[in-house]
Amino acid sequence: MLVLQHAPWEGPGLIARALGSHPRTSRIVLDEDSPDLPAIRDLAGLVVMGGPMAADDDERYPGLVAERRLIAEAVDADLPVLGVCLGMQLLARALGAPLHRANATEIGFGAVAVVAHDPVLAPLGERPDVLHWHSDAVDLPEGATLLAATRRTPVQAFRAGSALGLQFHVEVDATMLRSWIATPTMATDLALHRVDVMGSATRVLGTLVPAATRGFAAFADAVAARA
Repeated sequence: MLVLQHAPWEGPGLIARALGSHPRTSRIVLDEDSPDLPAIRDLAGLVVMGGPMAADDDERYPGLVAERRLIAEAVDADLPVLGVCLGMQLLARALGAPLHRANATEIGFGAVAVVAHDPVLAPLGERPDVLHWHSDAVDLPEGATLLAATRRTPVQAFRAGSALGLQFHVEVDATMLRSWIATPTMATDLALHRVDVMGSATRVLGTLVPAATRGFAAFADAVAARA
């Protein structure tokens, strides 16, 4: 199991909890021109996490090229893939969809409309409150199924074969969220947009965390079946 991270504080959170004792390794390869990534045949699953950079900023972060290539190979091989926030954007780009920088800023807890069934999203309900933290957006890749949307970001989640992309964050519990807002980069975002995420966290996370944990169990089952 490979987890691609783009910032030290944006780890897999509840995804890791769902995976349990399944062997996994985390890598940050943003600055590597030719990162030594595992072959698809050696993986049971791929998780691609969020980060503050743009999904197509290859000049500053050359490792993104290798990430998108690995993601595309994983989808072709029917490997379970889960992309979160930047990870969803990298998944969309790997499948040929365009990225729209600074499309609409969404930061803080807010509802998404779940518009199609997916085993990972089903436990969340039809209109869950989730954590948003993005400004870029993507189009729906050709052949993919739209799963969730908001007015400002029409593609909030999609399924493409074995791959699931989530623009929003449901991998975060209260402890992880507190570590985020203690990070200067994240704290600056909150101050700039005058958002108090902890003010809503107690109300939302009590329901969201157990639901997300059940949803991620479906992804973990797919990984276990592949192992």
